[in-house]
Amino acid sequence: QVQLVESGGGLVQAGGSLRLSCAASGITFSSRYMAWFRQAPGKEREFVAGVSRSGSSTDYTDSVKGRFTISRDNAKNTVYLQMNTLKPEDTAVYYCAATGVFSPNSGPYVYWGQGTQVTVSS
Repeated sequence: QVQLVESGGGLVQAGGSLRLSCAASGITFSSRYMAWFRQAPGKEREFVAGVSRSGSSTDYTDSVKGRFTISRDNAKNTVYLQMNTLKPEDTAVYYCAATGVFSPNSGPYVYWGQGTQVTVSS
């Protein structure tokens, strides 16, 4: 049974930091491109960041470049999202997802976590 379990969300003031984690089981983690998406109320789910199978290549949406860092530890089957200089517009439910190769669209992602809430107060 495939499971992606996110943790690390919470309430933080603008300018603060959070680190999200996603622990995977039931998949060959090192063969998967891993990504973080987010969905704010009334908005579509959007790609935030992704990391290649080896961790050597990363992708980010423009609004988080320079503030967020995605990384992975294949030995621990875990992907991380370090979020710094958070803004109120970063408020959303953040989802971890797995696919074969990079895509900024949610369709190709086969496996999803349940999501973790991130709320940034102004």
